[in-house]
Amino acid sequence: MPQNFYPELVELLKAAGCELRPGGKGSHEKWFSPVTNRVFIVPRSKSRHTANEVLKQAGLPKAF
Repeated sequence: MPQNFYPELVELLKAAGCELRPGGKGSHEKWFSPVTNRVFIVPRSKSRHTANEVLKQAGLPKAF
């Protein structure tokens, strides 16, 4: 069974100062990154590639 990267991803985002914003749809959440000053979407995916792409959009280094 694939590992779920979502809980650890959320911890990394919160530690970097990212904030959850209202308005996501379904299993997708909307987050704001103070590093890039942008809003990005976080899916509840089990893929490490998706988790690393989310970190990239947040302006953070790869962690998975």
